[in-house]
Amino acid sequence: MLNMCKGLATLSTCCLERAKQLRERLGSFLQKPDWNLTCCKIGKHKPTLEECQRWKESFERLLSCKYGLCAFTAFLVSEFSEENVAFYFACEEYRNTKTLSKLPAKAKKIFDEFICADAPREINIDHETRDVTRANMAAPCLSSFDAAQHKIYLLMAKDCYPRFLRSPAYRDLLRQAKPGARPPKNQQPAEKKA
Repeated sequence: MLNMCKGLATLSTCCLERAKQLRERLGSFLQKPDWNLTCCKIGKHKPTLEECQRWKESFERLLSCKYGLCAFTAFLVSEFSEENVAFYFACEEYRNTKTLSKLPAKAKKIFDEFICADAPREINIDHETRDVTRANMAAPCLSSFDAAQHKIYLLMAKDCYPRFLRSPAYRDLLRQAKPGARPPKNQQPAEKKA
């Protein structure tokens, strides 16, 4: 079973199994050090209370934190909508492709996995965006998935993110997180004298 933090351990076994399956399916994306579900392991990677509270500042702040992304992904797994974050990061990976000759194969893989009508992890986008993305497959370029990725980002930011902040899993993380270490005594602000 995937080693999850105590706050995420409250998720059902079914959800945790889906997280494990997600990890296996994402393969190469999860090999990147900046996006890895193993960040949920208990230990030195556990976020402080202050870090968890900063996730409320913005969706971008949540996504930019390894642990925040891990917690958010586990939440999406619990709601059976992890394809959204998987698609978003597949697009980020695609956009960072250095060898342009690899774009057609990568584009086809993303399209087949997330966009085509029979996609195993079909994302929820409107027909117009789907048609634009399909047309982009004729000559894939680095911006081929921009419209679809933007739609999914907005969906997550306006729908999934607020629900995550209200979720029992997030409240448990806040409850169990420890305050950050206090600065050394000589770096603490001096007390005002009366």
